[in-house]
Amino acid sequence: MADISITPANVLSVGSPGVRDGTAGATVTAGQAVYQDAADANKFKLAFSAGTAEQAAVIGIAQHASLAGQPLRIQTSGIIAIGATVVLGGVYALSDTPGAICPIADVGTSEYTTLIGIAPTTLQLTLGIVPSGVEHA
Repeated sequence: MADISITPANVLSVGSPGVRDGTAGATVTAGQAVYQDAADANKFKLAFSAGTAEQAAVIGIAQHASLAGQPLRIQTSGIIAIGATVVLGGVYALSDTPGAICPIADVGTSEYTTLIGIAPTTLQLTLGIVPSGVEHA
């Protein structure tokens, strides 16, 4: 399989999600996974599994688009309409493509495993973000 194909305009919070506000440290699109860069004033940047443990430590999913230096709200928990079709009951993780999400089976050797969530429907993810800090063997 491949990364899920997200339509940013269809990314929406469902119910009362956990959110955080901050500043984008790069161009970010709705539905992308972000981490907080301690070396760059804690700005939100695109997370990816093939980087460092910090770069794979997802803290949330962008709720809207933002440019570097601009405000960005991320969803940290709850249900998100992810703007893509997912497999009912499927488990999703951080991809090696910056900001992208993939089925957990697609996490490759020497990539950091970060759980993003589980699909309660074919259009939503229940976020359960768990950065393992461990490279997949």
